[in-house]
Amino acid sequence: MNETIERTGQFLARHKISAEAIEMEPLMERFSAEMERGLAGDEQSSLKMIPTYTPVVDSLEVGKPVIVLDAGGTNLRSCIVEFDEEGKAQISDFRKTTMPGFKREVSGAEFFSVLADETERLIDRSDRIGFCFSYAAEILANHDGVPLIFSKEIKAPEVIGKPVGANLLRELARRGHDVSSKRVAVLNDTVATLLAGVSAKSEVPYSGYVGFILGTGTNTAYVEDHEKITKLSLKPGRQIINVESGNFDFCPGEVDRAFFDSTEHPHAYHLEKMISGAYLGPLAAMIIGRAIEEGVLSNRFAQRFSAIGPLSTTVMSNYLEMPFNEEYALVSCVKESEDDAQALWMIVNAIIDRAAKLTAANLAATILKRGAGTDPRRPVLINADGTTFYKTEYLKLYTEFHLKEHLQDRHRRYYRFTQIADSPTIGAAIAALGV
Repeated sequence: MNETIERTGQFLARHKISAEAIEMEPLMERFSAEMERGLAGDEQSSLKMIPTYTPVVDSLEVGKPVIVLDAGGTNLRSCIVEFDEEGKAQISDFRKTTMPGFKREVSGAEFFSVLADETERLIDRSDRIGFCFSYAAEILANHDGVPLIFSKEIKAPEVIGKPVGANLLRELARRGHDVSSKRVAVLNDTVATLLAGVSAKSEVPYSGYVGFILGTGTNTAYVEDHEKITKLSLKPGRQIINVESGNFDFCPGEVDRAFFDSTEHPHAYHLEKMISGAYLGPLAAMIIGRAIEEGVLSNRFAQRFSAIGPLSTTVMSNYLEMPFNEEYALVSCVKESEDDAQALWMIVNAIIDRAAKLTAANLAATILKRGAGTDPRRPVLINADGTTFYKTEYLKLYTEFHLKEHLQDRHRRYYRFTQIADSPTIGAAIAALGV
């Protein structure tokens, strides 16, 4: 082993940045324990385990149109969805507009007026409205959703605390429409992703479903038995639980703690800050800075690195993808230095590998909690969505490696990944068919 590789390996081990520093079984047990606490209503649990009151249906109603609204980020989408005999979603009358409150602050009346505009053009097509609402919201037993907070892009403070489904129907009624038979199902994008997996045509009889998103942020959803949701008094049955997995409280080392402390909410969303697209780049920048301080990377590298500006997840991924392409910013930083080039590759690769192992721990603990996947012929279907998961070099590959080692080989649980286009839209339609 050459000196650079040995020195870099020691740095990664010392600061618990390498995947080997993560003890998988204790981490999975900790994740499972937090899930149990969240299901019991323990406010101190970092996993909120939010009930959705949404079941998984065995079959999809064929040929019944559903009005779908998809509010996510800065866009509001509307369309009609219906399922054919093969279970495939047919999407029509699609339209995209800007979310109310993005360009300027809007009142509650203005907000719901825009939602009504998008619904009104389709209102005679269906009595079911599926609303994928990708902002923090409490889901009620009647399938409505109450916004808790909007992301900084959306400025609609009067909407906080108001059920979006009920207020949408109220605005439509004010406009003269008969809404007595209209039903609205509100759900978030991770729950919709799980439901979209249900629609996947397959000869395989899946034993369970997981919705997983790893993009700018991260989250997980799975199906739980009512008797295990002890914070609620429910009749026998099952429903989808929104885990809010990005908030899992875990801090491997002091560099991670320093990074958490540099973020806006230091004590929240630790898992998300180690694996998601919004944070992987900045986390890598801090780790690289520490490597410079400790002499793992040279002063010449430090000067070049300081000149390239903020480090994004895409930029760090590019270095793993094409480490000899001098058009990439990080490649230009290591020019003419084999030692810097090797050390940097090891550091960036370790950050991605550790993120993959943490991702695998999240998914493995969730599947074990559900108790599904014991028969290899009937695996759990993981519908995974998000550009970070699919576009970050090696992240999906390494996640599957760690899942096979720790979930399949050790626990004998079986699973299959899929990626379904338009998952939020399809999932919202499925939810609406169930109300």
